[in-house]
Amino acid sequence: MSIIAEERGSDSPYVETITHGRTTSAGSPLRPAEICWHMVLRRLNGTTSLLVVGPWTSAGVISYPEGAELLWIKFKLGTFLPHLPTRHLLDRETILPAAAGKSFWLNGSTWQFPEYENADTFVNRLVRAGVLACDPVVDAVLQDHQHDVPSRTVRHRFRQATGLTQSHIRQLKRAHHAQALLQQGVSILDTVYEAGYFDQPHLTRSLKQFFGYTPTQIIGMNKHE
Repeated sequence: MSIIAEERGSDSPYVETITHGRTTSAGSPLRPAEICWHMVLRRLNGTTSLLVVGPWTSAGVISYPEGAELLWIKFKLGTFLPHLPTRHLLDRETILPAAAGKSFWLNGSTWQFPEYENADTFVNRLVRAGVLACDPVVDAVLQDHQHDVPSRTVRHRFRQATGLTQSHIRQLKRAHHAQALLQQGVSILDTVYEAGYFDQPHLTRSLKQFFGYTPTQIIGMNKHE
């Protein structure tokens, strides 16, 4: 499968990145685990749909047809839909109901489909309408800041906004660190030590879970690039 895409940042404090692309051929590649959720606009054969996607707790296969035009809005950790807690989005794609014209239904109202150029404006409108929110507790937890909220409430709010546990996010970030080390030419045994794994089997299980590849496969792919 081949995707031609361009990515940009965003001025919105709710958005990580905005990506626009198209598929030049069909395929079913592996996709990695993902701690953030997305809104994905898909145009294919004259039909437009908007999907709410992820987060993905493990690697898996994702399929794309040829000739699809795609827009990905990747939201920052802590951004969530209050009427649709992120824990209900885990490991699934939800197609939002289509409305008349170039619009869709979300939280009882119709919204125009976003475009690459106006995606920030689209997100801002969702925020002003209370459809999209951000819980500051998540950022505080990730920055290891103290907070005046009971730990049980913090765990609940963190799970409500991200769909994930703090432990799961730490594990995935450690796996990303290990992957980067391997791609930089660090040996497998040194990666085990530097990324803080117990042993090589522990590293292998983690990378297989989150990326679908073993350390040896990751090194091999890097050599062929």
